[in-house]
Amino acid sequence: MNQFISCFLWLSMLTVSAGAAQDWAGLARYAEDNASLETEGERIVFMGDSITEGWSAIMPDFFADKPYVNRGISGQVTAQMLVRFRADVLDLKPAAVVILAGTNDIAENQGPIELEAIAGNIASMAELAYAHGVQVIICSVLPAAEYPWRPGLGPDQKIPALNGLLREYADTVGFMYLDYFAAMNDGKNGMIAEYTSDGVHVTETGYQVMGALVESALSALFEEQ
Repeated sequence: MNQFISCFLWLSMLTVSAGAAQDWAGLARYAEDNASLETEGERIVFMGDSITEGWSAIMPDFFADKPYVNRGISGQVTAQMLVRFRADVLDLKPAAVVILAGTNDIAENQGPIELEAIAGNIASMAELAYAHGVQVIICSVLPAAEYPWRPGLGPDQKIPALNGLLREYADTVGFMYLDYFAAMNDGKNGMIAEYTSDGVHVTETGYQVMGALVESALSALFEEQ
């Protein structure tokens, strides 16, 4: 089942339909779901790419009966998330946002981009959230030794470098930094085998690790208030 879902997410990244090309940021992806949400009630939005989107498919119980809203879109880079951040995060008036982004930028899904620019897009999302009274958790990018769909880009070196920028930014500004990388690293900057189906996407076991970490972070975040 995990392999099927991983294959589906992988194909989603490689397939660009005419409709998707016209909606570059994916603003239509969650428009109906956003409109159907209750206007009241605090919620936590998970903003991200296929790793976030796949969480609901592989481990739906994590989101069930909780104020968690999954707004991941497979294949997206941080610039696309920044464009849809208002519609998929701010307009939902959440208590907090969990931002997990950047691996597809390093994979050059939308072309080459400097690490500083990736970090800048994530910082812009975080600052928009803060300006609207939304608590922020910035997540480290998960480890990956290689991208199966685009090999030779050196994510085993670029991901730790990007995570260093994100940690420094979070520490400087005062946002919470959630270090998934350290917990999922196989010691060679790849992901622990049982946590991944293809070296990038996450298995149920991997999501169990991530779930425990993010819920601990959320508890600490709201205890600080």
